[in-house]
Amino acid sequence: MSATAQPSTDSPSKEERLKQFLLAKAEDGELYFKSKFIADEVGLSAKEIGALMVKLRDSATELTIEKWSYTSATTWRIESNVAAEAAA
Repeated sequence: MSATAQPSTDSPSKEERLKQFLLAKAEDGELYFKSKFIADEVGLSAKEIGALMVKLRDSATELTIEKWSYTSATTWRIESNVAAEAAA
């Protein structure tokens, strides 16, 4: 028997949790946000969100992710490709 705790397969990864949050918030079109303002809702730090956004930009085909503004903190623009496809 191992003393090492096994990671739970029931809880989504941080990346998946952030992606699902963004999909839900952008389901009606687009969303603009700063990481520090959604950190508590997602349960991640602003720094974690920033790092994950760079990864999601390349991997999340359901979302269009852009760095929108760099003043004081990065503002991200998110657009749901699912909503865009449904409207077409």
